[in-house]
Amino acid sequence: MEIQTADLCDAHEGKLRVVSPMFRSYGGRTAFGGQIATLKVFEDNSLVRTALESPGHDKVLVVDGGGSMRCALVGDQLALLGVKNGWAGVIVYGCIRDSKAIGTMDLGVFALGTHPQKSIKKGAGDANIAVSFGAVTFAPGQYVYADEDGVVVSETALL
Repeated sequence: MEIQTADLCDAHEGKLRVVSPMFRSYGGRTAFGGQIATLKVFEDNSLVRTALESPGHDKVLVVDGGGSMRCALVGDQLALLGVKNGWAGVIVYGCIRDSKAIGTMDLGVFALGTHPQKSIKKGAGDANIAVSFGAVTFAPGQYVYADEDGVVVSETALL
């Protein structure tokens, strides 16, 4: 599946929500998309691990990390779990680490930046709820598509 967000915007004008430009691509898969699964966490990646340990079925995990720039929510070990369990990608409203290793993996990874510090692990957060950042709300079951041009959200599958 070839994803080009600019072409999707042209073909579905007025039907897509476009996320404010804020993300950098870190994964080995630079264009990705799929049905959304969500998490809302803050400086705690326990639920991220739990999600990526489960079958991904080509979904995209959207992690609302509150935009924190104080620690990483995804590293190479969690990204590898995502690859092994069939996730298409991870979008993190926060930071990742181990970016060099993640760049070699067949997984889409978008994040605000990198940070070498790991997160706490207390199991705090919420799963499968609507999350909002970048002027867009992401709800479980909707679809997200990402590439070098940006991130778009649709109510239905486009590809």
